[in-house]
Amino acid sequence: MSPQTFVVKVSPKAPQKRLILTAAEILRRGGLVAFPTETVYGLGADALNAEAVKQIFVAKGRPLDNPIIVHIASAAELTALTSDVPEEARLLVKKYWPGPLTLILQKSPGVPEEVTGGLDTVAVRMPQNRIALALIKALGHPIAAPSANLSGRPSGTTAGHVLQDFAGKIDMILDGGPVAVGLESTVLDLSRRPPAILRPGAITAEDLEPLVGRVVMGRGAEAKKRSPGTRYRHYSPRARVTLVEPGDTPAMAATAQRYAEEGKKVAVVARHFGPAAKTNVIVRVMPEKLEDYARQIFAVLRELDELGVDEIVVEKTEERGIGVAIMDRLKRAAAR
Repeated sequence: MSPQTFVVKVSPKAPQKRLILTAAEILRRGGLVAFPTETVYGLGADALNAEAVKQIFVAKGRPLDNPIIVHIASAAELTALTSDVPEEARLLVKKYWPGPLTLILQKSPGVPEEVTGGLDTVAVRMPQNRIALALIKALGHPIAAPSANLSGRPSGTTAGHVLQDFAGKIDMILDGGPVAVGLESTVLDLSRRPPAILRPGAITAEDLEPLVGRVVMGRGAEAKKRSPGTRYRHYSPRARVTLVEPGDTPAMAATAQRYAEEGKKVAVVARHFGPAAKTNVIVRVMPEKLEDYARQIFAVLRELDELGVDEIVVEKTEERGIGVAIMDRLKRAAAR
């Protein structure tokens, strides 16, 4: 455990070299550094240092059999991590890296089991964030980094969120401002045929199929085992989450009122909700545009936890484009 967690502001457009070198030296010594990516903040350790990677699990309270995504700064680094780079991977790398796409590939012997959860595959991506890329390059090794949040909680999309969860538990947080996407990367399993999306994200099946052919949605225990962020309860605020069909204002109002009459502190998260005064609840109006919704949802769930809300009634979104990923996270948040 770190006696003090240093938070340093880093320019997202021109990361200050001295700050990046300081963070890289912490990683080189086996420490933990949180840093922004375009999706969410990551909690990083040197991916080739098994003892350092173990500290990620300790800090997060993460089950040891839950694999961690390895972040790289160039496609050339794939050769040190995987024993096989299929043609589909090369096409996807050229199109979508750097970006919010994680590929699951057969691992090479040099990847510690702590990173892969004991599996024969490794999850790899190249983040689209100058701070993240500069840090990887400065370290000279890939960085293992799950989302920077306590296990099961909503992911951190600002440095403030990370500090809430890890003050005194990690060495440094690189504050690069709020993230661009707000949901974790799409995870695509290329170790099987046909390729399977194990966790939906900003890059959809419709985006992937022109390059790799038919893509299926991974189901069942085996699929969950191979993907970070799917096997255990995730993305959940402390409050209980209840999902209501899109546009069903009467159901949202009635559900919120029922909880309020039970003496609960209640919030409604919706794009379409009018009777706030009648239900006497906290209301957070979400953007119509799904990309903006995705960017804000984890921050809203965290805010409502800070306000001590007991019950959160959430209006579902349509499941198209990034809406598939939004609903994946909301369903997990509502699972009990």
